[in-house]
Amino acid sequence: MLQRIQTVWLLAASACGLLSLKASFFIGSISTEAASNFTGMNDLLIMILTIVAATVAFIAIFLYMTRPLQLKMILAAFILNATVLVLYFLAFKKYTTGGIALGSVAAFAIPIFLILAGSGIYKDDKLVKSLDRLR
Repeated sequence: MLQRIQTVWLLAASACGLLSLKASFFIGSISTEAASNFTGMNDLLIMILTIVAATVAFIAIFLYMTRPLQLKMILAAFILNATVLVLYFLAFKKYTTGGIALGSVAAFAIPIFLILAGSGIYKDDKLVKSLDRLR
């Protein structure tokens, strides 16, 4: 299980998902208020979708025996994370001033890790199918 590189990518995606809850995505202010940090914990929908996506990525690690199901779960986590990123940018539009914080790197790294994991699982599936053909 841990000798496969996609396990590392899925673990990194899960860790970045949980990290993105605490790290500030952007810092800004609404009209004349003081600047505040916007994290994943500030919005209930973003928090729930991020936790679900991180959990799905973590559970997918243990489904290495059923690669098609593992790929479907990674696709579901990718769609959830894309939705979370859209929600972050919709929340960003409410602020009049501010900018994206360094903590947003964790949120942007999750889809990259999921794509890398999916690529590794797809390559493993192709290898197993080619070996089955040789028998």
